[in-house]
Parts: sequence; C-alpha cells; structure tokens
Amino acid sequence: MNPDKQIIINGLLARVNDSPYVIVIDYTGLTVPQFSELRNRLGDSGAKCTVAKNSYMRKALSEAGLPDIGADLVGQTAFVTGDSEVFSAAKVLKNFEKEFKKPEMKVGILGEDILDNAKLKAIADIPSREAVLSQLLGLINEPATRIARILLEKFDPEREHFKSGGAAEESAETEAPA
Repeated sequence: MNPDKQIIINGLLARVNDSPYVIVIDYTGLTVPQFSELRNRLGDSGAKCTVAKNSYMRKALSEAGLPDIGADLVGQTAFVTGDSEVFSAAKVLKNFEKEFKKPEMKVGILGEDILDNAKLKAIADIPSREAVLSQLLGLINEPATRIARILLEKFDPEREHFKSGGAAEESAETEAPA
C-alpha cells in the first residue's frame, strides 16, 4: 500500500481507537459554512467530525476490530468521533438535522454494537449525565424538603398560621368587656 495512504489510515485508526463511538453521517448538500457550523457545535460537545475516503475508513475500522459497516460507507460520508459520551454528539447531530434538514445520521458503532438511524435518534433523546444526576438528586432531596416545609408551617411562630390564631384570641378578649 502507498505509504501516504497508510499514514491517513493510521490517523483514522488512532481516532477510532481513542473514541468510544463512531457515527457515520451523510453530509450531501451541506454548504461549507453549514459544515463549519456543524464542526463547531460538535467541538463544543467534545466530538470531532472527519471527512475521509470511505475505503480508508473501512480499512481503519477493520484494523480496529470493529463491526463491518461497509454497506453504509457509500456517498459523501463524514465520521464523528469523540472522547466523551455519545449522547451529546448524537443530540448535536439530531438538532442540526432538524434545523438544516441535513446531515443524516446513517449508522453508528458504540462498543461492539451497530446502531441504525432510529437508535441514534433515540440515543439523542436521552438526557445528559448531568441532567440525570440532577433529577436523581431532586428525587433524593424531595422527602426531606417536604418534611422541612411541614415542620416550618406547623412550628414557625412568625408564619401566617400562628398570626391568624393569635389575632382571633385578641378579638375574643376585646369583645368580652363590651
């Protein structure tokens, strides 16, 4: 094989090995400014979009020992990899597709599993790790918060509950002498 081609394949192989996922997108019809915007948004989520010849990526995926997705590597394809969660990259791609009607997520690899377009969109709908953790903390804190509110309503003398009770007793005392 041509040494220049092998250098490119080795670069793709390194990127694939460093990433927990690979998402293949069809970027047909994207303008250069749109593609730049897509790369910026993906960069903000910890992902990177790479354009390479399909045959080079097929070879890199094969050398990495990942599942064969060669049937989906046709046309103008770009490859999204990242060092963080797949959720954020899939969410960026889904939102970008909703906004510009392109690119289309074709297929993805997560670990040893092949994900089709529907599964990638389902992954994009999953909330981020931070959102799930904040929801969990909210659920854990809810019983303690309810108890604190009840105790505050029952036993805080400065609350309206006690003021109305005290006012009723005073009015009864003022009416009695008359």
